[in-house]
Amino acid sequence: MLVAPLLRTLMRRGTLRVVDAGGKLHTFAGEPGDTVTIRLHDRSLHWKLLLNPRLVVGEAYMDGTLTLEDDATIRDFLHLVGANLHLLDENTVIKARNWLAQWIRPLQQHNPIGRARQNVAHHYDLSDDLYDLFLDPDRQYSCAYFDTPNHSLEQAQHAKKRHLASKLLLDRPGLSVLDIGSGWGGLGIYLHEKTGANMTGLTLSKEQQAYATERAQKLGIQDHVAFHLRDYREDTGTYDRIVSVGMFEHVGVKHYLEFFRKVERLLKEDGVALLHTIARWDGPSVTNPWLRKYIFPGGYCPSLSEVFAALEQTGLKSLDVEMLRLHYADTLKHWSRNFQASRERVKEVYDERFCRMWEFYLAGAEAAFRHQDHMVAQIQLARRQDAAPLTRDYMVDWERAHAT
Repeated sequence: MLVAPLLRTLMRRGTLRVVDAGGKLHTFAGEPGDTVTIRLHDRSLHWKLLLNPRLVVGEAYMDGTLTLEDDATIRDFLHLVGANLHLLDENTVIKARNWLAQWIRPLQQHNPIGRARQNVAHHYDLSDDLYDLFLDPDRQYSCAYFDTPNHSLEQAQHAKKRHLASKLLLDRPGLSVLDIGSGWGGLGIYLHEKTGANMTGLTLSKEQQAYATERAQKLGIQDHVAFHLRDYREDTGTYDRIVSVGMFEHVGVKHYLEFFRKVERLLKEDGVALLHTIARWDGPSVTNPWLRKYIFPGGYCPSLSEVFAALEQTGLKSLDVEMLRLHYADTLKHWSRNFQASRERVKEVYDERFCRMWEFYLAGAEAAFRHQDHMVAQIQLARRQDAAPLTRDYMVDWERAHAT
């Protein structure tokens, strides 16, 4: 089995047992830890896993040519591997692939308006039933904020909206707020109901725009909360506040400067903006090839060095930066649990392969936040450094005043 030397190097904690396509058992063990057994059903995996493991493992699981033994789940397997994955890049073959990937990265992240719409539709224009089955009732599809570890997903997502609002200085009614990447409308509706803000939401998903608009109409707030099918680059307004949650990951490195210059133009002189994005601890990299192919085409989670390199070329100033570390890992754990509870219903809408794809996506993403180099950054921006108070007390005060 050609992949054996790679696995022998990789496994420094826990034990991975592999039954190859010929029925032979191979054991790769490090320090004491969890034990997971997988079975390979295709001999070509013996060498494909060596050449491109980050792509092939997911495809093999989707196709059923890699299965789990002894009641283990794909989450068990990915968390075991995830705890050791930092050693993968020491392999000569993987190093060569990573070097090549750096050169082709600009092509992978080329996101002009037309292509950006296609990429968004690939993921966000799926069946409404799917998102209802694993998200909270407000359909918050981004990192929740766990005030306490025993919070439900719904409580944590509500706390996330409150935490974001506390940084936007919505201290008087009637402020104009732009939400770039407004999703299904939950944040915009919350900000209006809590503060009286006039909300403008932008999305490239037809399904999201229709759903959010219907929500606003049912609540009778459509004169103050509007959602548009529009790329942020096409907006021509000016706003007191700008917020963007979980959208920056779809911008692409070569478009970062364009993004921040547009935010600067849209933001009033005394305005405040807030960017909430997945980021990396360990510097510039590339998107996992399986994730890019099947889940988020054109997507990339930036390093903070890439974000600030673009910011430094604009007139925007970063007034506050907060790292949310394991909050997204816990969010994904809830999503995976909800997905498993509704798996048969998802299978009725799509098929078994789709279910396996989403199981792998949710479990792999959790492993990335729990064991590897991913976290969430919230960056408060302004054109003037005096646009926010000099201490962070106002954030805590706002959250306490709106605790319910």
